[in-house]
Amino acid sequence: MRSLLEVRNLRTEFATRAGVVRAVDDVSFSVGAGETVALVGESGCGKSVTALSVMRLVPKPTGRIAGGVVRFRDRDLLALPEEEMRAVRGREIAMIFQEPMTSLNPTLTIGRQLTEGPEVHLGLEPTAARARAVELLVQVGISDPDRRLRDYPHQWSGGMRQRLMIAMALACQPSLVLADEPTTALDVTIQAQILELLRELTRRMGVALLLITHNLGVVARYADRVNVMYAGRIVERAPARALYATPRHQFLRDAEQQESTRPLVAALIRDPRFYTLEWNSLDDLAWMIARWTGQRSAGSYPEIQARSEDPAVRDKALAEYRRRLRSSISLWLPKDSSHISRPED
Repeated sequence: MRSLLEVRNLRTEFATRAGVVRAVDDVSFSVGAGETVALVGESGCGKSVTALSVMRLVPKPTGRIAGGVVRFRDRDLLALPEEEMRAVRGREIAMIFQEPMTSLNPTLTIGRQLTEGPEVHLGLEPTAARARAVELLVQVGISDPDRRLRDYPHQWSGGMRQRLMIAMALACQPSLVLADEPTTALDVTIQAQILELLRELTRRMGVALLLITHNLGVVARYADRVNVMYAGRIVERAPARALYATPRHQFLRDAEQQESTRPLVAALIRDPRFYTLEWNSLDDLAWMIARWTGQRSAGSYPEIQARSEDPAVRDKALAEYRRRLRSSISLWLPKDSSHISRPED
């Protein structure tokens, strides 16, 4: 497949009081036309800075792109004059940012922000741009779009604002969309809706997608190829299925174990019985949950196998599952916590 975007040996640095920090260190990857490629890694590994570097939006003066090539449709974006680069942003490459409330202008209406791109990049008249905005809101599932165009960002929910960001990204029919953690601040149900919407629209329009995330579940469901980033570098790359079958980097192994227990813990913290447990540490809590779940769902979690006749096998499996549960539980609870606060319903 011919590459639409090809990044080679990209290096981005930030000047700090402690010295120069290389946030992106010799990163190379490619995205083909109509393809969905994931850039996955833990928080702080350089994923977002990589996307900002592609768009030449690295904050100055502390940040700078120190070297490399970002080739898009046979043009090196890093060598383009700023005026030409502004024509690329939004028109040929669009970006969906992590937190829409900080990306949207609170003083402008939804309609003004959604029509600006088509007016600037496509040369549409205000009436035509408004019609395009209504069409886009319908596509992303916003009801009563004519009235909603008069709203301001604070009047919309988080899910609606994220739908708006998708509409804005697709407004000028770009060839490539960079989606930087597009569901970060949303609950699980809305996350699934947004990701399904993004996949449906990009496939329908033939748009390539660079999906930046730390969620391996998202990667498995939506990506064709995966690049694993760690400490500013690409440490592993493979087709999504192959990566899951034989993960090599320790980050993937740890994250995979967390992901396997995350749904269980999410369900447990909604169960009233969870709050009757007495515990003194996360280790105690993880052990009790492992025993509890092992007794009632051994068939669903074969690694526990509470029915095993060999006590040594059962104890080893429970210990491993306890370690994995502890890792997932720590996502919800402070390490020094001595009680559980039940979430609001």
